[in-house]
Amino acid sequence: MAQVRDNIYFITDSHLGSGSNTLERERQLCRLLDSIKDDCKTLLLLGDIFDFWFSYKYVVPRGHVRLLGKLAELADSGVEIHFFLGNHDMWVFDYLTEEFGAIVHADPVVMDLYGKRCLIGHGDGLGHLDKWFDFARFFFRSHVCHKLFKMFPSAFTFGIAHRWSDGNKSKHAKRDLLHYLGDDLEGIVIYCKQRLATEHFDYCIFGHRHTPLTRDLGNGCTYVNVGDWLHNRNYAVMTPDGILELKDFHEA
Repeated sequence: MAQVRDNIYFITDSHLGSGSNTLERERQLCRLLDSIKDDCKTLLLLGDIFDFWFSYKYVVPRGHVRLLGKLAELADSGVEIHFFLGNHDMWVFDYLTEEFGAIVHADPVVMDLYGKRCLIGHGDGLGHLDKWFDFARFFFRSHVCHKLFKMFPSAFTFGIAHRWSDGNKSKHAKRDLLHYLGDDLEGIVIYCKQRLATEHFDYCIFGHRHTPLTRDLGNGCTYVNVGDWLHNRNYAVMTPDGILELKDFHEA
């Protein structure tokens, strides 16, 4: 009897490669993927899955082999995989597409999921609350930056990237930013409300903030932040009735 795959899963912000427990996080993430493989129709990875990535022409960054193999296995079995570029893994380029057919999104997109109109993305750079971040994001995504990056040895560039990433996460923790700051201080919410002024969405689904929550934005729209897989083990699932639910991964 054929398997019935009808659930849509969302995972975000695992930051693999960062922290002392990155290997165990990766193993847990693979165990989650194993647990959903029989009912997963579509898998949406909402960015910062890798703490840093750069797709070279002939070499693959070291590590993450368990996750990459598991994603390839899911794709080979018929699961449609979407990968949204985060601010930490914006340089994936076409690697995941060529390896197992992942559909890569650089910016938020609108998707119809079981009759629900959904605005989906990672969430960085939205709302334009930080002009310096906006400039850095624009520069890092530019072809000029890509070409400059390729000129330096990977041992040098990856070392700088990981130090910058760890420092950035420490800064956010010290500033106590890892919680919901309020509608006027959340760039994703500001962006969603701007879009909602001219169009309708049933769900706005994002990551980036490492803060799992659902929030009513009015006019029948719910903002969902899927949380993270760095400090927590959050994910979300949408069932064929169009209901989206946040979950925590717990092992027996």
